[in-house]
Amino acid sequence: MPYKEREISKMYYTMGEVSAMFEVNQSMIRFYEKEFDVLQPKKNKKGNRYFTPEDVENLKIIFHLIKATPSMAPKNTLKIIRQIPKTLTR
Repeated sequence: MPYKEREISKMYYTMGEVSAMFEVNQSMIRFYEKEFDVLQPKKNKKGNRYFTPEDVENLKIIFHLIKATPSMAPKNTLKIIRQIPKTLTR
């Protein structure tokens, strides 16, 4: 019976890792954190943010919806996304 390695998945991602995943500035991720209640990263005593895989999935959905509507003004896109239930994947 051959040895199979388990897939290792992270429990938390740092702000730098998340911003690199989406190729955006960290300030944009902080902005979306303020705008959408569904994003609630954990913070340590220093204030560093740690995102769960669910937070990353929610960010993927948010970025997809924003990129899917390039002709709309960003404010209107944010209004539409806010109308989506507060729990996208939770």
